[in-house]
Amino acid sequence: MAFDFLSFALIYLLSSSSISASAKTIPTTLDGPFIPVTVPFDERLRGNSVDLPATDPRVVRRVKGFEPEQISVTLSATYDSVWISWITGEYQIGDDIKPLNPKSVASIVRYGRIRYPLIHEATGYSLIYNQLYPFEGLKNYTSGIIHHVRLTGLKPDTQYYYRCGDPSIPAMSNILSFGTMPVSGPRSYPARIAVVGDLGLTYNTTSTIDHLRSNKPNLVLMIGDVTYANLYLTNGTGSDCYSCSFSNTPIHETYQPRWDYWGRFMEPLLSEVPIMVVEGNHEIEEQAGNRTFEAYSSRFAFPSQESGSTSTFYYSFNAGGIHFIMLGAYIDYYKSGEQYRWLERDLANVERSVTPWLIATWHPPWYTSYKAHYREVECMRVEMEELLYSYGVDIIFNGHVHAYERSNRVFNYTLDPCGPVHITVGDGGNREKMAIKHADEPGNCPDPSTTADSYMGGFCAMNFTTGPAAGKFCWDRQPDYSAFRESSFGHGILEVVNETYALWTWHRNQDMYKSSGDQIYIVRQPDKCPTDPKACNTRELHFLA
Repeated sequence: MAFDFLSFALIYLLSSSSISASAKTIPTTLDGPFIPVTVPFDERLRGNSVDLPATDPRVVRRVKGFEPEQISVTLSATYDSVWISWITGEYQIGDDIKPLNPKSVASIVRYGRIRYPLIHEATGYSLIYNQLYPFEGLKNYTSGIIHHVRLTGLKPDTQYYYRCGDPSIPAMSNILSFGTMPVSGPRSYPARIAVVGDLGLTYNTTSTIDHLRSNKPNLVLMIGDVTYANLYLTNGTGSDCYSCSFSNTPIHETYQPRWDYWGRFMEPLLSEVPIMVVEGNHEIEEQAGNRTFEAYSSRFAFPSQESGSTSTFYYSFNAGGIHFIMLGAYIDYYKSGEQYRWLERDLANVERSVTPWLIATWHPPWYTSYKAHYREVECMRVEMEELLYSYGVDIIFNGHVHAYERSNRVFNYTLDPCGPVHITVGDGGNREKMAIKHADEPGNCPDPSTTADSYMGGFCAMNFTTGPAAGKFCWDRQPDYSAFRESSFGHGILEVVNETYALWTWHRNQDMYKSSGDQIYIVRQPDKCPTDPKACNTRELHFLA
């Protein structure tokens, strides 16, 4: 035992020394573009990615009656408002379900800047949703009562205490707390923003969240594919690969209780740290009447109305001096559509003197060199990339590909010092395992006709016309736009230092706490890269590589 302890201590000291040394030489994007790096895949990490069972104490229902559970905090569009969400009552699944009456339980939050007494009170609204299937033998689902309450008039960068529930029953939560965002300004930023995608609810997920919580984030960005409830049939039978195991099902089923398990597991974090979510493909969850995204749209609160959006699929918000834009890849993104028009209005209204940093997120990446989902989102890129570039978007976060990849600054497949840095963090830990094959490796380049996502519609992925990959669909080496890639589970932390510097750190699950698998300072150059389309002569789109 003494030897084990000494070995651990030595490893810790060496790791700490390495971190301290590397901290002095953290690269910046000004040092780029970087020669592409691929970290060889560690075969020991492949293993089975096993879901937590329904009996795990972290996912079982612990409350009684109509006491609140699955409590979470979501930001509004600005610092002075947040949403508190929770669920009361039990879900039902089976052939004969009777939805609860949302009006039977009040939606009330009592809150204040000191724990006792909680002098303010806010009232919200409640709803239930159903997941129904028009096929014999499939079990239907109806949720517990979902409550959303918006708190307003909050002070910036302030700790608030709150309880939620219905005091008349009585059925109130314990006293919890959350912190508001700083006031928007060029020198005002949340300390740490966690970014994670494709999370699911596996034992790898638990490691990701454990590491994430150790970094003490002030905000969590969830970049789609939340629970992977649609890897299950309605009878609770699950699989690593739905299409492989359940090829004869009449509709793509989903086991909705997995959403409840996820909400319970995440409550200790999300009841105190705000989460902002954007939809992924695993949230589609088709049901009777061609209804989709019901769980996603019902369970989370979104600052859609506050940011001028009419949809839960796209919205924006400020966190200190950062303006975040959350976009939907699984709805209409064409220039003639409402989302594009909303995006134009939102970008035009951004005051870069107030929020210098402009960060966009959506689920599937435009720039990935992995075989999985390679150039799957070309139509969205063709429609939206020039608009985002013309307004000087700094960073783009994506998920979908179950690996980590950071790009050089890029626009239209061309290295560009004014292009955004694209970061894929679809490595949260889900059951479908990691992506390990690269499109540029021999035999891995997909047929272009197979790359389009049928749900998104459209086909835009053609061979490159110029550059090193001219006449080809894939590069024959790691593309120049790909600066760093590695297949490991993990999460990222963004620390904005000031109006020009932000530290990005990717943390791998297999590493010790506080260590990094990739780290870089992302540097803005507003003097060289205009953020006003009128002052920016955006080059004509052409396919370079």
